[in-house]
Amino acid sequence: MGEVNLSTKTLDESYVLYFENELFIKVVFLKSLNYSIFATSMRNALINWGLFIVLCLIWGSSFVLMKLGIEKLNAYEVASLRMLSAGVVLIPYAVKAIKAIPKEKVWYAILSGLLGSFFPAYLFCIAETRIDSSLAGILNAFTPLFTVVIGVSFFHLKASRNKWLGIVVGFIGLLLLPFASSKGIVLKEFSYSLFCLLATVLYGINVNMVGTHLRTVNSINIAALAFVFLMIPSGITLYFAGYFDRTLSNPEIVQATMASSILGIMGTAVASILFYMLLKRAGALFASTVTYGIPFVAILWGVVYGETITFYQIGCVGIILFGVYLANR
Repeated sequence: MGEVNLSTKTLDESYVLYFENELFIKVVFLKSLNYSIFATSMRNALINWGLFIVLCLIWGSSFVLMKLGIEKLNAYEVASLRMLSAGVVLIPYAVKAIKAIPKEKVWYAILSGLLGSFFPAYLFCIAETRIDSSLAGILNAFTPLFTVVIGVSFFHLKASRNKWLGIVVGFIGLLLLPFASSKGIVLKEFSYSLFCLLATVLYGINVNMVGTHLRTVNSINIAALAFVFLMIPSGITLYFAGYFDRTLSNPEIVQATMASSILGIMGTAVASILFYMLLKRAGALFASTVTYGIPFVAILWGVVYGETITFYQIGCVGIILFGVYLANR
């Protein structure tokens, strides 16, 4: 009888040990799973912010290249060269893009190129012939606001109170930024600012359209199809703008052409691919707040050209960053 009791006791201890081990394994598994989810979340956040910063650098520098181009060429020539060069570098990807994009989404891709790049390129170039570049940069930052308004009104976009608050806070920082400079802001020919505002409305429509209809389409395919197609109207516009009547061997014309071409390759082709990636990864609202980062780069370019940064400008940058943080919560 004693042996039986001993065996029973041993069996009970084995069950206890088994369940303890199983519980331990489950705890370890859950902790590993939580760590994996946390690591994935952190990696995605780092990639999103990396794309955000790169886009700010590229698009913030584009206003400098635009200015260099407009010094010797007219607005239509600069914008056309920008779009043509973007299309040329993406030609190798165009055939694959046509085959890869579903037929029902082809026109959405082309429309995205028109709304997100083609028309805004001309609108901003025309505006910058009469208004200060800092004002153009600020007006460009209306994009997140129009993205939310258009998204909520027509694309069933859901925006939390924090996101609305972040957009408003960031926009206040942008409004204060130029006045924090010792030079202030030049408001001559303010009516030309309407061209910039129209461009930001188009940006807002495009961001929501891509997020709704092209989320599953490869970013390079969208850009390749759109910009290669847009080479046709860009080439026609460049011809009638009188570019080929110029002395193209003139060093100043060559410099302006190179600036416009770099603007197209980096500021349109590369930046559009990166923006489509960010839009699909982080959503329309966060992607649209890239425009809030552009003035930072403008300030850095100002330092390169000998301008000084004031304490008030640093404060405005802090406000903008806080707004981006709120919008991304």
